[in-house]
Amino acid sequence: MKTSFLFIAITVLFLSCKREKQYFLYIGTYTDQESEGIYCYSYNPESGDLVLKHVTPNKENPSFLDIHPNGKFLYAVSETNDYQKMDSGSVTAYRITEDGGLEKINQEATKGNHPCHIVVSPDGTTAVASNYTSGSISIYQIREDGGLSEVEQLIRHVGQGPDSARQQGPHAHSSLFTKNGHLLVTADLGTDRIDFYSHSPGSKAYMPASQESISMPPGFGPRHFDFSPDGKFIYVMNEMGSSVGVIRNTDGAFSLIETVSSLPGNYTGESFGADIHLSRDGRFVYCSNRGHNSLAVFSRDEQSGRITLVQNEPVQGNWPRNFAIDPDGNYLLVANQRSDNVTLFSIDKKTGRLSYANQNKHIPSPVCLKFLAK
Repeated sequence: MKTSFLFIAITVLFLSCKREKQYFLYIGTYTDQESEGIYCYSYNPESGDLVLKHVTPNKENPSFLDIHPNGKFLYAVSETNDYQKMDSGSVTAYRITEDGGLEKINQEATKGNHPCHIVVSPDGTTAVASNYTSGSISIYQIREDGGLSEVEQLIRHVGQGPDSARQQGPHAHSSLFTKNGHLLVTADLGTDRIDFYSHSPGSKAYMPASQESISMPPGFGPRHFDFSPDGKFIYVMNEMGSSVGVIRNTDGAFSLIETVSSLPGNYTGESFGADIHLSRDGRFVYCSNRGHNSLAVFSRDEQSGRITLVQNEPVQGNWPRNFAIDPDGNYLLVANQRSDNVTLFSIDKKTGRLSYANQNKHIPSPVCLKFLAK
């Protein structure tokens, strides 16, 4: 009897160890037309196939998402300005079920208008929403059950840029934490600045860091950004004019070393930069151009941090917003907002170049893509 029990136990352990990971793709959307909310697809990492699993009802423009480091919770902004009759957007916390579904935990006001980005700190204790219209960031504490506190700190940006139509005031567009969580970094399209915040040990309040900010070229409108794997460089997607700024971090001192167009040299039309990510090995930089409707691919010198444009690949859609590289680094998926589709591209890991993989999934007004491997 003991031998049989031992055999069964070993078999169960072997099968559990051999169980393949599940991959989910969560898609945030605008809901002013046919979208119903947040879409969850299962993802096949071998083929790139997507199969719809769940639709979480949310008609409040859940346009940007982030997933807790423990993989158990998801956070979604509501890009509005009228939450519960307040002059405010909101953020919703969800519990992720075993099959990828979302169960609402709670929802809290941002105390700012049209939040367009949300990020969770590396230690999973803090969430930060960027409020575009009001030019502020909202900082929350995350409870043990994944729920959000009320806004514990609201930081309002001040300033403007030279474009009187787009930069009449601050427009906080995205925030990220450095890998060690010591700095909170924010891109503000309205002030042409990257701002840096830190907090003292034992304190929850964020204050301007020793270097408070770095200015981008006037009128360029920084939107999204990403860090190099070693943390020595920041790559900033400038929305206005479609270009990438390269910032060097030298022992905590930040300086802009170059700005490179993400468009072909012969292009004369209108285009707006959107999202930006580095490959997992840090050798390539990718960004999306709305208007030109392309994904730009840059090779990257890992020592100097400088980049060279090597490809502009058509997105097979209209108005590419956020995009995501899959967990294995084999495919890149892009959300094309105005053509209501998500398209798939294979990645050549040697050259970084992209090629369309002939997969085109109809999804209404997709804006944000986030992967989860379970």
